[in-house]
Amino acid sequence: MIQVKIGVHSPGVAHFNEANNEEGLRNLLDLVEELRDKAAIIVAAYQQRVSCYYSKRVNPRPLREGDLVLRNATIADPTGTRGKLAPNWEGPYKVNKML
Repeated sequence: MIQVKIGVHSPGVAHFNEANNEEGLRNLLDLVEELRDKAAIIVAAYQQRVSCYYSKRVNPRPLREGDLVLRNATIADPTGTRGKLAPNWEGPYKVNKML
């Protein structure tokens, strides 16, 4: 079988002009700060929407003095020496004072 080369180039290769390419890159460098600002605005808006979505479904549970609570055992032991089968919660503890 003989390999045949086809001389058809893609539009990007066929219409490439180095002067226009350099000018376009310089223009993009000038707009980098604006693009970053737009991206930051979009991220902030997304985070706000996610926060509102989460907050709609949260059921607040106010604590008062005398309530019984559990404490997360992984926070109580930051060294990580607990085993795999250790309990996840410690307690119950009684709330003495609200800060």
